[in-house]
Amino acid sequence: MTSSSFQIVAYLYWLLLILVTTGSLFFAVLAFRQHKQQFAAIAAGGLAAALLIASVPAPGGASVFGTILGMLALGLAVVGGGPAALLALRLATHNSVTPGQHGGILVANAGSAASDSGVPAQAGTDEPGTGEARTDQAKPQHAVHEVLRGGLMIGILERLAVAGAILAGFPEALAIVVAIKGVGRFTELAAAEARERFIIGTLASLIWACACAALVQIAVA
Repeated sequence: MTSSSFQIVAYLYWLLLILVTTGSLFFAVLAFRQHKQQFAAIAAGGLAAALLIASVPAPGGASVFGTILGMLALGLAVVGGGPAALLALRLATHNSVTPGQHGGILVANAGSAASDSGVPAQAGTDEPGTGEARTDQAKPQHAVHEVLRGGLMIGILERLAVAGAILAGFPEALAIVVAIKGVGRFTELAAAEARERFIIGTLASLIWACACAALVQIAVA
């Protein structure tokens, strides 16, 4: 293969990888803003396609294109992780929870009428809700309380720290992020539903951030 042909192949390779990653980021933004599961699924498919392309040995030119890809992947990790976690939670819980008004979820108070009557406690995640401020009119306001507040900002900072640490060559920081989050949320995890959703949401968010960072690592390797 001549030098010019090699350069063309390298250019096409990086162009395709960047376009697919950009498309995934585009649908992730739509999913983040419009709270639609189908956009989150498309963004996940785009990320999977980008990882598949990146698995092909890079023909060179990683210095400039790798930087562009890194910026796109970091943005995709931060924005797309929230919708991805919500999609995982909806598949796991069939959207059976009531979101709170401050980014958390509603759980029944211990010893309340809602809890004593066997009404399922409403739980949530460290990710934003659907944007629909639903309240359960059948329950007295004092029977429930909101936990896991501020999940939107926590999730964004979490994925930014995780993806940034991996791209900077310091994957050990994942343990620090998980420890800080676990300690900070410990007192809010008394309800079994809250623990379940906390674990699912956190794992989905971390897996997404790690996959986005891995995309760059694989492509420039």
